[in-house]
Amino acid sequence: MRTIIQFMIFSIATLLLFACMQEDPPYFTHKPTVSQDEEGLEYQLVWNEEFDEGRDANGRCALPGDKWMFEIGGHGWGNNEEQYYVDRVLGSDTVAKIKDGVLIISAIKLNAPYEGRKYISARMNTKEYWTYGRFEMRAKLPSGRGTWPAFWMLPRNMQSVSDGEIDIMEHVGYEPGIVHFSAHTGAYTPAVGTGRSASILISDYETAFHVYAVEWTEDYIAGFVDDRRYFTFMNDHQGIKDTWPFNVPFNLKINIAVGGSWGGYEGIDDTIFPAIYEIDYVRVYQKRKKSE
Repeated sequence: MRTIIQFMIFSIATLLLFACMQEDPPYFTHKPTVSQDEEGLEYQLVWNEEFDEGRDANGRCALPGDKWMFEIGGHGWGNNEEQYYVDRVLGSDTVAKIKDGVLIISAIKLNAPYEGRKYISARMNTKEYWTYGRFEMRAKLPSGRGTWPAFWMLPRNMQSVSDGEIDIMEHVGYEPGIVHFSAHTGAYTPAVGTGRSASILISDYETAFHVYAVEWTEDYIAGFVDDRRYFTFMNDHQGIKDTWPFNVPFNLKINIAVGGSWGGYEGIDDTIFPAIYEIDYVRVYQKRKKSE
């Protein structure tokens, strides 16, 4: 009887193990890789931000430099968000600074509202745009109910969801450790129940640095955490913008939203502020001919 029970336990455990493993879709033939490919091309670093600036003569932390553009405003940003985005500093509050080789983005609860909002934060974008490549960020994420940090991509002059969006990392504080990757198009969007997304559990998301990345080619978009692929979206090669708008330049965006239709779904815990998002680096790789 003991042997039979042990066998049954082993069988169930084996089934659960394989049920939890994510298999490659049968059509996925272009394995994401950062090594040399069959055409003699390899990923090479083409842009990076290491956040290595030191303190000034007065001991003050450096601010992010001219590689970045900061968006400003408190109109909800299409998601009923509660924060007002400012450019680096507002009065005595700094929402984006560089300290000990790390970019620190802070969501801060104000003592008095600013422009009708009681929270401020940062939403920063690269000034450069790229078509295809591997894009990655090494970061620790903020925690707490009401936080909504993201690392994502949008095209230049975006007018609607049909123009495309790549969400490399999103995390909402009321679901600790569940990290999301999504690709949005006109045809594939959660609004109509056709979203293309995946999630992965990162138990130490707030205490350890992890690398959040996308590999984007003309054939597929693949999402990673620490080189573990957990999302794949294939180009159907129909030449239809609604299903594949990802053939134009996109830039990178980093931000912490507060509240909103998703981040604030279970409310905002005002005891968590300031909420801190730490970014060690951001890097962009594109395929080039192998260096001699």
